[in-house]
Amino acid sequence: MSLDELGSGLGRGAKGHLRGTHRGISPAETVARVTPLMAQMGITRIANVTGLDRIGVPVVMVCRPNARSLAVSQGKGCDLDAATASGLMEAAELYHAEHIELPLKLGSMAELAHSHAFVDVSRLPRISNRFHRDLVMLWVEGQDLISGQGRWLPFESVRTNFTLPPPPGSGCFDCSSNGLASGNSQIEATCHAICEIVERDATSLWHAKSEQARGEAGLDLTSIDDPACREVLAQLEAADFDVHVWETTTDAGIACFYCLISDRRDPMQHHGIGAGCHPTRAIALLRALTEAVQVRTTYISGARDDLMPEEYSARERANKARIAARMRAMHRPLRRFADAPDQATPSFDQDLNWLLARLQAIGITEAIAVDLAKPALGLGVVRVVIPGLEGPHDHPAYLPGPRARQIAGVAG
Repeated sequence: MSLDELGSGLGRGAKGHLRGTHRGISPAETVARVTPLMAQMGITRIANVTGLDRIGVPVVMVCRPNARSLAVSQGKGCDLDAATASGLMEAAELYHAEHIELPLKLGSMAELAHSHAFVDVSRLPRISNRFHRDLVMLWVEGQDLISGQGRWLPFESVRTNFTLPPPPGSGCFDCSSNGLASGNSQIEATCHAICEIVERDATSLWHAKSEQARGEAGLDLTSIDDPACREVLAQLEAADFDVHVWETTTDAGIACFYCLISDRRDPMQHHGIGAGCHPTRAIALLRALTEAVQVRTTYISGARDDLMPEEYSARERANKARIAARMRAMHRPLRRFADAPDQATPSFDQDLNWLLARLQAIGITEAIAVDLAKPALGLGVVRVVIPGLEGPHDHPAYLPGPRARQIAGVAG
């Protein structure tokens, strides 16, 4: 998949919308484009749930009752159009990864290795140690964005069809939506997917650090000069919320932030946690802030189907309040916003080249993209897998990789 192929179609790599995010077209245009496709993707409802909380940052939920993963997706943004576009595109990417129509191969790595070029399986995020070269499983082909060569991946690192029973050989690698993204063009989606993987890697590495090291990554909110971020911070302050942000940027040098919002009026109420990554630091921070609002609003709505009843118990809310209080106590606002990395380009192909260069600088040798786009729908959808970066630390079965183990001081 060349850069020309990635940039083909609507947008062709150019950035036509720069307010609060970088997209090929405006959120309103994206909504107008995707709305006629809702029925084909099983989307039955878009609900504006902003008013369930008092913050005022727009949040929507998008419902797909017959989904093979989450039946409810969320969206957030600076305005309702941005939030709606965010929610629709999240639902769209899940639909595509639930209904993969690409050729699959069933076999073990040992028996297929003579005719298939495989990804470096040893560097993929794991959820168990049961993989071995003779394990029979499903494989799907992607293209390495660095070398341009085809690479075969474990199917479970690409799919989001979580219906039972799972395919043969499942239960080895991270099977989540990490690195799954949609966009107005394939290259837009690819940049978004890479940033999401870098964000998860950064968050996992931050959690692997000592409490003191985590605290010293605290961001001084008074140093933030971006107007959109300042507007969200003002809304949170007016609604009586404490905001704590940590800069979690790793050795890759791609701006990452992690955010906690806490209700001053009632510490036992739901908190919000958000993370964001982007070449442009203001967008990375805005994503973390708005995602924190989205998470809190999602708990208030109670509609997301992976929320468990026990999360609403007094005991669990008290436990989360203790954790949040500890996070606030260890926060040291030593980082200044202007010191975070910042890269602004006019096109997604330049973003992609820069992102890949930053990853190669820290020893990443593969970044595999699986094109999940469906011609009948015309949306850019891709699943990117980057061997060597950490998976989501909050996965129930997450096994820390070498980067996290090194930071935590764990041998092996």
